[in-house]
Amino acid sequence: MRPEKNDLDHAVALLQAGELVAFPTETVYGLGADAANPVAVARIFAAKRRPADHPLIVHLPADGYLDRWARDIPSAAWELAEAFWPGPLTLILKRAAAVPKVVTGGQDSVGLRVPAHPLALDLLRTYARAGGGLSGMCGIAAPSANRFGRISPTAAAHVREELGNAVPLILDGGRCPVGIESTILDLTPAESLPPRLLRLGRVTPEQIATVIGVMPQIVTRPPDGDIPRVSGSLAAHYAPTTPLRLVPPARLFEVIDLLQSTGRRCAVLFHSRLPATPTAHTCRRLPANPRAYASALYAALRELDQADAELIIVEEIPATPTWAAVADRLQRAAAGGGASGA
Repeated sequence: MRPEKNDLDHAVALLQAGELVAFPTETVYGLGADAANPVAVARIFAAKRRPADHPLIVHLPADGYLDRWARDIPSAAWELAEAFWPGPLTLILKRAAAVPKVVTGGQDSVGLRVPAHPLALDLLRTYARAGGGLSGMCGIAAPSANRFGRISPTAAAHVREELGNAVPLILDGGRCPVGIESTILDLTPAESLPPRLLRLGRVTPEQIATVIGVMPQIVTRPPDGDIPRVSGSLAAHYAPTTPLRLVPPARLFEVIDLLQSTGRRCAVLFHSRLPATPTAHTCRRLPANPRAYASALYAALRELDQADAELIIVEEIPATPTWAAVADRLQRAAAGGGASGA
């Protein structure tokens, strides 16, 4: 679904006026604002009810804009940009002096990526041709277009449900094909140290190592010490309002039967070929393939969250590297399910 040119022109005019525009990326829908405009960025935090110390990712039209936003850029950053951009990889780099601290959560680092969705690229490039906002920086800050801590949106309808009139314009680009957020790689440590992978995503540690010759250190716990704060690093995140519980495949029917026997309504998300469909209030089966599962996960969780159930039961997924990014999202969703304002 591609908008008319006047939709893009309208979006650019809103961004340049300091307003919000939601748009699709290949990962999830983003809530965009001129990243060089602190007043506009503050509108993102207000709409999402996001803590002020939680940094935002800045989306760029191409890797040629990197040095407007970052300084002391290591060679690994250029190599990774050439290999994976446009695409679902965010690089954490030392911020340039002109980058507003509201974008970085007060840190001296900034998260940057070039998204692969054609509509996102059209928007960013049209924005750049029109002057690119304050100081001609040409960056759009765009965290996921949902309330902080909740399920990320993978369709325009999800943004409308979540944020309503808080967003003047939503560009509808259909479903997001990747369906989970970008991999985040921290390149701020000294070049003698391995980079740190701070959020798992479609781009894997093995793929990163193939490009730069070093396996990144995986650090997915809440940040401490010198580890930068990044999106999605809290223990509870990506959560439905309904409590969510992960259950091993061997115990799935047992747990469902026990809940049913006590009169509790449960919604079930599973992927295995089961001998029978679980007799639950609502059931949803996703593909037993990590990429296809990830693509459909957030939409399925939103559907089950609206099913008037008291508990969402999710069949545990395989404990293998190919499922690691999905496992990360489900574990955080289980930690945050039913919380108010996680």
